[in-house]
Amino acid sequence: MAFTATTVNSAKAWAPDVTTFAPADAVPDALILQCSTIGGEVDGDAPAVRVAYVDDDEAQFTAEGSAIPEGDLGLSEVLVHTAKVTQLVRLSNEQWNQTNTSAQLSQSVSRAITRRGDLAFVAEAAPTPPAVAPIAGLVNVPGIVAGGEISASLDALVDLVAQLQDNLSVPSAILVDPLGWGELRKLKVANSYNQTLLGAGTSDAAQMLLSLPVLVNPAVPDYTGVVVDRNAIVSAVGQVKVANSEHAVFASDSVLLRATWRFGHVVVRPDRIGTFTIAAAGS
Repeated sequence: MAFTATTVNSAKAWAPDVTTFAPADAVPDALILQCSTIGGEVDGDAPAVRVAYVDDDEAQFTAEGSAIPEGDLGLSEVLVHTAKVTQLVRLSNEQWNQTNTSAQLSQSVSRAITRRGDLAFVAEAAPTPPAVAPIAGLVNVPGIVAGGEISASLDALVDLVAQLQDNLSVPSAILVDPLGWGELRKLKVANSYNQTLLGAGTSDAAQMLLSLPVLVNPAVPDYTGVVVDRNAIVSAVGQVKVANSEHAVFASDSVLLRATWRFGHVVVRPDRIGTFTIAAAGS
């Protein structure tokens, strides 16, 4: 009887274990999960997620008995290209077999992938053609609304949110860097008062501004904030894949641990996203 090689009877190098995790479980704090609308999943640099959306037409009043004018809806689409974040860790077999090593490595890989994903989502530079990914981060997207600087009051932020809402935005969150958030927490109710606008001291400041949740993240450029409408951002997010193999480094009696995560995003309506700056101490 002819022999057929299968993943069951072949050496492990020909069928290494690959474990996949839902992004919500593996990288639950990733900004792309909290600040965008997930439109699908693809695998590979060439494919893209084609997301359909409608450019609303205006409604009008029509007199009784009159013909109702036909609308002119704009049926559009946006392409979401993705890129792959990776990490490869090499350990000796002795270290790999130590108690709690796998759990600690899992947490480390999760943190590393989350940090790189957040940086890409917020501050990645635009790709140089013909490259299409990784896509530009939010602060580098053309057409977003530039707000003013917050120094002594929140007036500039109030103006920015109002402008975005006038553009039909429904803000869902505000992204701020840790240094900028620290300066916001120092804002006083008046020049002669020590009481802060946001509350600080024995009862720490709730991370809210204008009733919007604030996500403090070091991926945001220093002293910068971003007002986000998650409905204006479409993303493609794949599974977090983890695999290990001892065969690639067999000669050194070691193990390689590999983690990959593919994702991408597109700002469909840039005029519904806004940025603002925060005055640094002493400026």
